[in-house]
Amino acid sequence: MGNTRHRIETEKPSAFGQARLLYVSTSKYEGDWQSILHSHPFSELFYVVNGQGAFLAEGSEFPVKRNDMVIINPHVQHTEKSLPGAPLDYIVLGIEGLSFAFEKIAAARSGESAQAPSGTVSKYNVSKTNVCTCLNLMLEEVSRQEEDYETVCQNLLEVLLISMLRSGSLSVVPDNSRLLNRECTQIKNYLDANYSETITLDSLAALTHMNKYYLAHTFTKYVGLSPINYLLQKRIQEGKSLLESTSYSIAQISDLLGFSSQSYFSQAFRKATGMTPMQYRKQA
Repeated sequence: MGNTRHRIETEKPSAFGQARLLYVSTSKYEGDWQSILHSHPFSELFYVVNGQGAFLAEGSEFPVKRNDMVIINPHVQHTEKSLPGAPLDYIVLGIEGLSFAFEKIAAARSGESAQAPSGTVSKYNVSKTNVCTCLNLMLEEVSRQEEDYETVCQNLLEVLLISMLRSGSLSVVPDNSRLLNRECTQIKNYLDANYSETITLDSLAALTHMNKYYLAHTFTKYVGLSPINYLLQKRIQEGKSLLESTSYSIAQISDLLGFSSQSYFSQAFRKATGMTPMQYRKQA
């Protein structure tokens, strides 16, 4: 008799923080209503079961079809349009407590090219993942509503998110600041997605059309860090990940993270962690 046992040595904490599934809904366009632009203070996952159409978000429009998953960050104005001959049939999940970063770093790890992300919305084809299976199990649970079905759905959400993270150039950003206003959320999403770029307080003010002093004060009030300190913290976090999971040199990692020099990266890393990047890599 053949027998293979895989021992699980440690229990990792959830990578999704306090993320909570708010709802699971299904819709099919039948021509009797017109969706309008709207937003939510939480993230949404919009999965196309069948049909074709277009998705509108923050002034841009892109096509959607079967097996496409549209990821919408909090406070993003969005809606969908269906083609008359191929009505959209879709499932939507509302998720509180996290947002998504659509990263170029992930693509750089695999040698792929990536377009600059918007930091607000993105689309992935998930036909080769377990996403559809998880969604169908969720729908079955919410329709039957047997004992502890909420817990089952919450656990299925984590499986679904892990499947998406494995297949796409994105990461999850746990967000315990659920009272962020629209402007702060826009800035935070932009920093999470574009931290490898050269970003200043002036460039953020130009992006959001806000006074830079008001921007800095408001962001610090809601997030607990100034925009530039939040950006530095994000870069250090990603630096840890790259040191642990890649063989890139310190200079390469410094460049990928957007630091102006290797010495500045090493100095900032040591100040934040108490050790040099090389010491951290050896320990990891």
